[in-house]
Amino acid sequence: MNLFHFILILLAVSCEKNTQFYKVVGTVHSVDLDTQNAIIAHDTIPNLMMPMTMPFFVPDLQELEKLSVGDSVHFELVWDEAKPFSRNFKIIGKGMVSDYDDFFDDEFSEQKVGSVIDDVSFLDLDSMDVSLSKYDGKYKFISFIFSRCPMPNLCPAVVLKNAALVTRFPEIEFITISFDYKYDTPLILNKAYSASTNSHPNWNVWSSVGKIEDIYRLIKQSGGDFWGVEQGKIGHRLASVLLGKKRELLGVWKGENWKVEEVSNAIKLIRN
Repeated sequence: MNLFHFILILLAVSCEKNTQFYKVVGTVHSVDLDTQNAIIAHDTIPNLMMPMTMPFFVPDLQELEKLSVGDSVHFELVWDEAKPFSRNFKIIGKGMVSDYDDFFDDEFSEQKVGSVIDDVSFLDLDSMDVSLSKYDGKYKFISFIFSRCPMPNLCPAVVLKNAALVTRFPEIEFITISFDYKYDTPLILNKAYSASTNSHPNWNVWSSVGKIEDIYRLIKQSGGDFWGVEQGKIGHRLASVLLGKKRELLGVWKGENWKVEEVSNAIKLIRN
């Protein structure tokens, strides 16, 4: 074996290690031929991510054209770090996709994956108005917190998870917003979180003081909720969301127990 053949073998082994293959089961929610994406509600992908509804890139347009809303599919996700993609779709039947009736929708309704989140504005740590649309043209990961949280493993955990992600994805804007519009002034948030965020130019902490409608609108559209701020007895059902460059909803993680690696994998998949 000459040196040239040996190098080719090493390259082949290296490429094989960098590419992984996952079997995925899900139900098609929509198909976009222009972007070559299929939005699919998928089951758990072992060792990759939890169940969620998200877009999958399908480079073979002929495969994509065969899919329709409601199809139950098995397919292969090729995990290529440069650009993950999906292939080898097998339609095994029709699944349940609830009819979407927007008759009762308003600006506070939970949005579907693919829908555009409204523009809203808050206060940055310098007490200056800042709008979500400021970061149009970039991907955005949004999480919600409140500094008066009585559970020491809740809001700090969300902050630590964001800290783990923000260094991995410097091209994404991470936005952490307090929904406690009574207490969490920019000054309070600055004291609580600036030590964590100052070294990361792509990590922003915003206050919702004076922005009650905006914070309520954003949390509701993200699939979460909160209550009891006026009474100082705060309850919540929160969600973290990944938004696209035009504020389109790409991924939702309900609750606070999401895992960094699963979100990281989903971001790698979606941003491509």
